[in-house]
Amino acid sequence: MQSSRGGATLTEQVVATIREAILNGKLEPGTLYSVYRMADEIGISRTPVREALLRLADAGMVRFERNRGFRVLRTSVRELQEVFQLRLLLEVPAAYRAAHLADEELRVKVRKELAAMQSAAIGHDENLFMAHDRALHELVLAASQNNKLVNSVRDLRFITMTLGASTVDRSRTLSDIADEHRPLVDAIENRDPNAAATAMHHHIVHTGQLLLEQLIKDGRDSSGLDPKWASSFTADVQFPGSYQIPQPLPNEQVGDSNK
Repeated sequence: MQSSRGGATLTEQVVATIREAILNGKLEPGTLYSVYRMADEIGISRTPVREALLRLADAGMVRFERNRGFRVLRTSVRELQEVFQLRLLLEVPAAYRAAHLADEELRVKVRKELAAMQSAAIGHDENLFMAHDRALHELVLAASQNNKLVNSVRDLRFITMTLGASTVDRSRTLSDIADEHRPLVDAIENRDPNAAATAMHHHIVHTGQLLLEQLIKDGRDSSGLDPKWASSFTADVQFPGSYQIPQPLPNEQVGDSNK
């Protein structure tokens, strides 16, 4: 593993490094790992590694075992359902807000990420595709100018990754997934908040349903699941037309006013 670069603190860089190792399978769920050995591999002291792991433990991604090390946790089907419920609560209003505040820079960037996803789909490069998928979602989230929101959803997505669950080439292709993002990008380009919220809502619900069905089909324990998990968390939101969030504060910059 190689440590991250950029302006983040050392602990944040280690968090990103460990997350990436979980994502690409270098750190496997259920396996016991040594904090000392990880520090040696990254080439830094144990303190920032332990601090990074504490953050990941708070996010439910790893668990410390006293005097032994840590394990990457296996996510249950029920936990996966909760992840998608939280993503609905966080990403749908974020999409609304992104479209409402969209400037030219954001519109260009989301279109660029979608094009990169489509290109990776043609080459069937799943790792590259998912990197641009994450980047597109993070652009939408970052438009709210709330770093905790971005980090929270990033943690939720990585929890999903620890399951090793993917719909790619099972219930849909990479091109199908890219196409599912097109309405969201179109809505942001058109600065249509209701359409953006609707598109994000559809994408998250569809992805969650496919993954849950797939895991249950694979024999995972489905006890405690709510068959109406999506509607129960969005019953008070009608799409399109009536979804409302607070108007931006006077000092917030709204996108092109003549669009």
